[in-house]
Amino acid sequence: MLEPSLDLYGEAAERVEGLLVDLLTQSRARYALLIDRQGFVILHRRAAWAPKPPSLDSLATLIASNHSANEAIAQLFGEASFRESVQQSDGVGTYVESVGDKALLVTVFDATAPLGKVKLFTKRALERIQAVLDETREAAPMADIGGSFSAHAGALLDELFGDGKTP
Repeated sequence: MLEPSLDLYGEAAERVEGLLVDLLTQSRARYALLIDRQGFVILHRRAAWAPKPPSLDSLATLIASNHSANEAIAQLFGEASFRESVQQSDGVGTYVESVGDKALLVTVFDATAPLGKVKLFTKRALERIQAVLDETREAAPMADIGGSFSAHAGALLDELFGDGKTP
């Protein structure tokens, strides 16, 4: 079973959610998503005025797949990947930027949000989100359960299931 390649929780998740809200407010975009490269939605936000989005799981999967295909195209030209991806129709567009090697920042906008503004504020949000992710990676808590935990757990298991010495 596939699992997201990026975990974000607690204060770090709240900070990134705040950055997504700022991105929506400043750019006038509809939706902002942080997804991993496998297509899992890590966090998302919707502008208060925006209509209900399509299935975010489907959207994230398709965007991650598209990004992967675009990476393959870039590699045909000797590049590691393209820095950004834009898709735009008359009514809606997507702007996608890589966030390190594990995630993508997706901004979905409509005709009322100029592409230049979307790109500018997405890039600003990207830098701040990357900083939060870097801090989170550096500050990952280490579990220190101590030596007595093993002895107590062993004793509890022996009590529940026997010590294994008697038939």
